Amino acid sequence: MNPLDLLSDGVRAAQQFLFETLVLPTLYHIGKMGLAEPMFEFTEWVVLGLIEVAVLAVVLGAMERRWPAEAVIDRAAVRTDILYTLLHRLGGFALLVFALARPLLDALESQLRWWGLSRVNIDQAWPGVTDTPLVSFLLYLVVLDFVDYWLHRGQHRIEAWWSLHAVHHSQRQMTFWSDQRNHLLDDLLRDVVMALVALMIGVAPGQFVMLIIASRVLQSLQHANVRLRWPGVFERFLVSPSFHRLHHAMGIGHEGPARGVNFAVLFPVWDVLFRTADWRVGFVPTGIQDQLDGRDYGRGFWAQQWRACARWFGRA
Repeated sequence: MNPLDLLSDGVRAAQQFLFETLVLPTLYHIGKMGLAEPMFEFTEWVVLGLIEVAVLAVVLGAMERRWPAEAVIDRAAVRTDILYTLLHRLGGFALLVFALARPLLDALESQLRWWGLSRVNIDQAWPGVTDTPLVSFLLYLVVLDFVDYWLHRGQHRIEAWWSLHAVHHSQRQMTFWSDQRNHLLDDLLRDVVMALVALMIGVAPGQFVMLIIASRVLQSLQHANVRLRWPGVFERFLVSPSFHRLHHAMGIGHEGPARGVNFAVLFPVWDVLFRTADWRVGFVPTGIQDQLDGRDYGRGFWAQQWRACARWFGRA
C-alpha cells in the first residue's frame, strides 16, 4: 500500500471515530439527526484541518526558527493569528460556502438549460488529457488562481473592500500563521465568488477540498517568516516568501498607482502579464503605512473585526 492510500485510510478512520464518538451523540442529544450526513462530511474537513495545521506547525515552524526574516517580538499578535488559523482550517469556512452555493447554482443551471445553455466543464476541453486527475487538478488550480488574482486586486482597489482586507495587511509580525488573518466578511465575499467559479467550471466537492488545502499550504509558506527565494527561474513560476512579503511591505504593499504589487496568490505569471510584479528582495518590514501615523487596526480578534466594520462605514 502506498503512502497516499495509508493517509487516506487514516483520515477515514479518524473521521469515523470522531463522528461516532462526538458528533453523532451530540446530534442525537439536540434532536438534529437530520444533519448527520452534512456533519459527517464536515468531520472529514476537521480531520484534514488538524493534520494540515500540525504539519505546518512542525515544518514551517522549524523553518522560521532556522532562517527567520526578522525577530518576532509581538507574540500576542501571533497568537491572534493562530486563532484565525484554527477558526478557518478547522471550521471548514470555504467548504461551507461551497456546499451552500451548490443548490443556488443548480437552480441557476436549470434555468440556463431551459435557455439552451450549460455550465463549462473545462476538464472536457481535451478528452483523454484534461480529464485525467492530475491535469484536471492543475487546470482547476490555474483557473481559480487567475480569478483569485483579480479578487485580490479588488480587495486593494475598492475602498470598502480594502477596509476589510486591511485586517490581513495590518500584521507587522508576519508568520506562516498570518495567512488566515482576515475579516470574516472579507473571507465570505471571496469564498462565495471562488465557490461559484469552481462549481461553474465543474469542480467536484472532493476536488474542491484538495484544491483549497493545496492552495492554503502554499499560502502559509508564502507568509512564513523566512529568508527564502526560489532558485533561478523558479522564482517566476511560484510565489515565494520573498515575493509575497513585498506585497505586505510597509509603504509598498498597498500604496502606489496599482494599490500595491505582487497580487498573485500562487503563480506570479499574473503579476507579469498585468504589470504588477516587483522582483526586489522582499525581506522588509511589513504592515500599512498609516500605522506609523498611529492608526489603530485592533489588537485582538474582536477588535480587528469591529474596527474593520467601523472603517467600512467611515467611522474609523
